[in-house]
Amino acid sequence: MSTDSFLEALGARTGIKVEFYDPTGSRYGFPTFPYRYAPDGLATRRQLRRDGLRPNGQDPVAQILWRHRKQQRVAFLYRRDLAAAKRTATPAQLVALGKALRARRTCPACGQLKDYYIPRRTGACLDCDGGPR
Repeated sequence: MSTDSFLEALGARTGIKVEFYDPTGSRYGFPTFPYRYAPDGLATRRQLRRDGLRPNGQDPVAQILWRHRKQQRVAFLYRRDLAAAKRTATPAQLVALGKALRARRTCPACGQLKDYYIPRRTGACLDCDGGPR
């Protein structure tokens, strides 16, 4: 039984209207599915990332809507078959990233390398600033 027929049968059997079920996009203007009921072949950005993929510039084809603490949340869905493998950083990019992260740990006042990032609020390490407030 597919997700569509399952949700339609649930609504017919119980009389409960599934709030965020609109596979044609007539109500929300975009194909919409409830939380945990996305069709096979579609995935969120987070799910793609977990599988080592990226959307590859494609626009979302559907959305998932749900309520969380009285707020309506949305997650866009992308086609898995159009997704591409995640890009990997080049060795030069990794070196540049290492230098940038090291600079964030170097105190501009005393020049010491710390094992934590220098707080931007104070602009100095905890020793130069007088410790946490």
